[in-house]
Amino acid sequence: MSDLKPKKKFKLFSAILTVICVVFVAEAAAPVAAIGNSQYFWWIFLMITFLLPYGLIASELGTTYEGEGGIYDWVTKAFGHRMGTRTAWYYWINFPLWMVSLAVICPELIRIVTGQTPNTFFSILIELIFIWVIVFISFYSVSDSIWILNGAAFIKVFLALLVGCLGIYVAVTHGVANEYTAASLLPSFDMKSLSFISVILFNFLGFEVVCTFAPDMENPKKQIPLAIVTGGLVIAAIYIFSAFGIGVAIPTSEISTSSGLIDSIQLMLGKSGGPLVAIVAFLFLLTLFGNMVSWSLGVNNTACYAAENGDMPSVFAKRSAKTDMPIGAAIMNGVVASAIVIIAPLLPNEDLFWSFFALNLVMFLLSYIPIFPAFLKLRKIDPDTERPFKVGGGKGFHYLLVTLPILLIVTSLIFIAVPFDFSSETLSEVLPITIGSIVCIIVGELIIIFKKIKK
Repeated sequence: MSDLKPKKKFKLFSAILTVICVVFVAEAAAPVAAIGNSQYFWWIFLMITFLLPYGLIASELGTTYEGEGGIYDWVTKAFGHRMGTRTAWYYWINFPLWMVSLAVICPELIRIVTGQTPNTFFSILIELIFIWVIVFISFYSVSDSIWILNGAAFIKVFLALLVGCLGIYVAVTHGVANEYTAASLLPSFDMKSLSFISVILFNFLGFEVVCTFAPDMENPKKQIPLAIVTGGLVIAAIYIFSAFGIGVAIPTSEISTSSGLIDSIQLMLGKSGGPLVAIVAFLFLLTLFGNMVSWSLGVNNTACYAAENGDMPSVFAKRSAKTDMPIGAAIMNGVVASAIVIIAPLLPNEDLFWSFFALNLVMFLLSYIPIFPAFLKLRKIDPDTERPFKVGGGKGFHYLLVTLPILLIVTSLIFIAVPFDFSSETLSEVLPITIGSIVCIIVGELIIIFKKIKK
């Protein structure tokens, strides 16, 4: 008789909370709120044209092709190892960049909680601690970290509802901060709005991470679609409610892209809200850990799986002898993110959060483009595989589901990473994102060359 303890299994409720923890990103609320009143149009429009197609396609592919490979596996099966390598690389490199964008706002959160402003040395130390705590936690199975994921999901929902309720209270007692007219609710096509639309797309992504947790689920074929649908509806409602709270209480011009949620609560509560703001800042900090832990488990599994198939550098294939977790990918997350935060103070851009977050957005969105045509290709070349969840409709509907998200991703990438004028302000904000994206893409192509991946 084996002495090994049976592995913990996800229940449906935990799977739904994990979807919320992975997909709902509290720190991304501020850039979206900065769009202004037209954000409501974009939320609803992108829910229909992006979230719905993506959720349906992820549900079919995730339940049909279970395993740790996630989107890399889907793309490789459809288009071969070269495209699979690009997908795995873009998907992985976005994570340490995102980790850095969150790490650089941690010192400000610590300042709000403690009332002490850390100097440059201690700021970097705080950022490095944030990074390596996440790396350490990701050495363990997702089922061992379920309390972190569930706790972070509850805290995120609480913060979003708090912002929404406070916003309505401030609007009722002090008046609406932004003028609400029919014209203001129409879509805005200025450069700022169009570049921040990519953040809404980012807010909708992540369902496929839950698919990589299939081995830890009791009944993945049933749980994955239910978790995606239920979690997606809850997330959409939370986003709109919290966005409404910020929009009615805070003038758009006063919203910071880096600390908008905390700033919003500070502005709503005024001087009397000090203790509550400190508590919210602490809770917000906890949600950042939840975000990173939930994503690291999916990203590391994907990178490790790709490396084991010869499509990523061999360091990513290293697993723990004790837990079988992909510690090579986790350590590389820490190494890359640490190197960036150490050199970040030397960079000229003042809004480091947005710079790294935008670069993360570019690489992240690039990794998703092949998923949608892969859905059609796999339907064609692998029609006999059982699909526990199958998207209905005819070919015309399927082509629409694939085309709309791709157009939206490409459009958002253009507006976030391509400078449309050569003013000093535009170049200082956009050019680093452009250069960083090109460098990351070149590194991906070099991996293909050195790994001698031919098809």
